[in-house]
Amino acid sequence: MRKIGFFTLTPSPPAPQANARTLAALRRALPDSEIEVIEIIPRLRQAPVSFGTAAVVATVTYAPDLLYGRKSLKHAAIRTPYLFRWIKRMAARVAHERGFDATFQMQSLFDASVTGIPHYVYTDHTHLENRRYGAADEAALYSAAWMACEREIYTRAETVFVRSSNVARSLIDEYSCPPDRVLCVYAGSNAQVPAAPAKVTAPGQCKTILFAGIDWERKGGPVLLEAFERVLERHPEARLRIVGCNPETKHIANCDIVGRVPLDEMPRHFAESGIFCLPTHREPFGVVFVEAMWHGLPVVATRVGAIPDMVVEEVNGALITPGDVTALADRLCAILDNPALAARYGAASRLIAEDRYDWDQVARRMVERLVP
Repeated sequence: MRKIGFFTLTPSPPAPQANARTLAALRRALPDSEIEVIEIIPRLRQAPVSFGTAAVVATVTYAPDLLYGRKSLKHAAIRTPYLFRWIKRMAARVAHERGFDATFQMQSLFDASVTGIPHYVYTDHTHLENRRYGAADEAALYSAAWMACEREIYTRAETVFVRSSNVARSLIDEYSCPPDRVLCVYAGSNAQVPAAPAKVTAPGQCKTILFAGIDWERKGGPVLLEAFERVLERHPEARLRIVGCNPETKHIANCDIVGRVPLDEMPRHFAESGIFCLPTHREPFGVVFVEAMWHGLPVVATRVGAIPDMVVEEVNGALITPGDVTALADRLCAILDNPALAARYGAASRLIAEDRYDWDQVARRMVERLVP
């Protein structure tokens, strides 16, 4: 039986749901393989000297950023050459002890590659791609030494699987990765999806606009709120439902603030909405768009990160420039004006989700490279 080491930083949870979903999908796609999970941070905690040294190195390396609150120690510690080398040595030791035939890692924050063993990476970002998400300030980047380490991750991988075409372009253009070693496989939904198209919302019959995000400012909430005021002038019956946070809405009419909800409650909010809108300023991937598409919703969003892969202009929604209130209001009104258009966009969203953003489809694309 083929043995694969599945390396991840932390257990899931608290790691992103995508870690567990990816693992489950790979196990379904590779029933004749044994996939063993190796969690890095718990192993680091069992080495107190190394754990403490990692914190000290990060504090020295990023002292000004930590002092002024531009970076957190937790995130800085993982982005030092010291911890990078520690993880690499640990991964090599474990791989040889377990007799792995291949290794696979989630995200590109460490290097679990081992000489002589095929290695694969699945990531939704590159560090340099951050500059395109509105984080161009040098303070948002980490040290040159860390960025050199990141390049090593991609150099040593047989294939780097990515969730979106913008990350694929970054790897090829900014990291000089050979195009044949980069493969966009997309990603699936973290929330439960409707079992069949018949259960998908009929968006043309509902004038509720859904916003779902924890970070109100970064996700463009204030922009949407201002645009919604203009929407109400043309569609006074429209409603804005805000899930994930509790912002001040300035007493604007027809705003329903739901706040934080468990993941398993999200399908109800999608089903009770007619448009999904998240005019985010920065978004490496944005799985909530995938979830909205599975529920057959038209999507109005911004032209950043992976979103143009998901939202195709005049096919399943509209894209605007971040911060453009006028364009946002106009795009929302155009969908609210035309129930048939809303229904067509919603049906297209579901089809795109089924084709690209299904975990079993993602795993099948990976297996084409994982299995010789």
